[in-house]
Amino acid sequence: MGSDDLKKRIQLYLKGEEYPSFRKEVEELLEKEDWKELQDRFYRDLEFGTGGMRGIIGGGTNRMNPFTVRRATQGLANYLRKQKPTGVAVIAYDSRHFSDVFAKEAARVLASNGIRTYLFTTLRPTPMLSFAVRLLRADTGIVVTASHNPPEYNGYKVYWADGAQIVPPHDKGIIQEVSKVSHSILCRPMEELEANGSICFIDREVDEAYFRMVETTILRPELFLSHASSIQVVYTPLHGTGALPVETVLKRLGVTVQTVPAQRRPDGDFPTVRYPNPEEAEALHLALELGSQFQADLVMGTDPDADRLGVAVQDKGRFVLLTGNQLGCLLEDYILSTRKELGTLPRKAVIIKTIVTTELQRKIAEHYGASCVDVLTGFKYIGEMIRRFEEEKSENEYVFGGEESYGYLVNTDVRDKDAVSAAVMTVEMCLYYRSKGKTLYQRLQELFFQFGHYRETLISKEFKGEEGMHQMEALMNRLRTSPPDRIGFSKVVRVKDYLSGIEKNGEGKETGAITLPRSNVLQFFLEDESILSARPSGTEPKIKFYISCCTSPGRNENEAAQELDTKITSIKEFVDQLFE
Repeated sequence: MGSDDLKKRIQLYLKGEEYPSFRKEVEELLEKEDWKELQDRFYRDLEFGTGGMRGIIGGGTNRMNPFTVRRATQGLANYLRKQKPTGVAVIAYDSRHFSDVFAKEAARVLASNGIRTYLFTTLRPTPMLSFAVRLLRADTGIVVTASHNPPEYNGYKVYWADGAQIVPPHDKGIIQEVSKVSHSILCRPMEELEANGSICFIDREVDEAYFRMVETTILRPELFLSHASSIQVVYTPLHGTGALPVETVLKRLGVTVQTVPAQRRPDGDFPTVRYPNPEEAEALHLALELGSQFQADLVMGTDPDADRLGVAVQDKGRFVLLTGNQLGCLLEDYILSTRKELGTLPRKAVIIKTIVTTELQRKIAEHYGASCVDVLTGFKYIGEMIRRFEEEKSENEYVFGGEESYGYLVNTDVRDKDAVSAAVMTVEMCLYYRSKGKTLYQRLQELFFQFGHYRETLISKEFKGEEGMHQMEALMNRLRTSPPDRIGFSKVVRVKDYLSGIEKNGEGKETGAITLPRSNVLQFFLEDESILSARPSGTEPKIKFYISCCTSPGRNENEAAQELDTKITSIKEFVDQLFE
């Protein structure tokens, strides 16, 4: 970008930015003539992608700030008004810096455009936003969050009337409208909009309905009535939104929860962790320490917007961190087995998982007479599939859904990952197996013995700069046009190309069409049932390689671990060789 264009963009931003602190950042950079930093902040508009936007907080068009939030929301309002002249919206926000400010700015824009807007008075989890959209029969919803990203980030996710994140055609339609917005943004004063009822604050009415919903999700209430006091649970919200709902519901059910004191208070700096991500052992360090102190049965953590759940379980006096796939399999197995025993399992029960989630979920589903449906990576596609079942009046009935990245949905009142309901179900599951003299870890090993041990791992390969994007594209093209016949120690027997929508056998002969939407993903299925998936990022030069390996049933834990180590190492070596 030339200096004249850069200066023009800067002046337009300063003209449109109402908040002094963000204006001041840019003005100070101008005074210092820090053109390199200004170039980074203004060389583009912060991208509004298929689910919303996310970026570093700060002044500039390529940053998260009140101006970029207003611009994105004006685009959303323009799209919504084309769909429905008078609409209703709900907005929630998490504990990140400026989340409350961004939420109020979004509310001002929507209300100024004639869209009645419900705004939570204080921070609330993402699943509560999804629930509120459905409860209040809203047409759209926004949650201000950057999930488990570092503290300097914030973001903005958009939901549709079904309570799920936006999918085609709405995502593309909103993106097009956002791209048209320059500075014609309607944003009347908050006081005026409150006074005329265009903005309504919500709180307890949604909270109570959500808490009741989570309570009624449990399958064996008698377990809580007779055994709740016997279980020790340690929990951390990681400075986020989870404390209120998790503590409230478990307390109502009679479970004593020890919440990590240093991490209970919402704090956008996330001062006690490197990343507020319950997928990482480091983030649960304090919770594990407290768990050891109280000899807890279960340690749980939720990310800042409480849609992801991480869990550690007891095994012979030590805590074992479960992977997202492992907890998903345990929850699926418990829900299916319990509902079958109670006679409430639907005739055509369906489990929904993403294409990179463990195939063990399929084996468990089929064991109980349920089917397993794959969707593209992203929980919004699970929500979309539930909606399709309903709209098509399908005999298929959703029972459970999950993804490998620690997201689970144990009911249909929410249409996104719900760590609160999943946490309560995990406690119930732990109580049940305690009543049978087992731990959750022992039940996991039983599943592995019955169906085969499964292990998954993820490799991220990054490329540098603009040239990196070309290198990434070239690599994916090479894998498509000249697919390997062997990966590691095993022969490739099937290849799925989600971009072309074609499935081929190991000899390259077309064997069928893929019915899922087009996506730049390749999957290689090996003779030993291992799977290697390659999925490039759409916004940065990075490819994620998902590896899944398994053993045959009936293997003991140590033998299986050695076999899996060997298989995964060989596939990792294949991936490394792609970059030599």
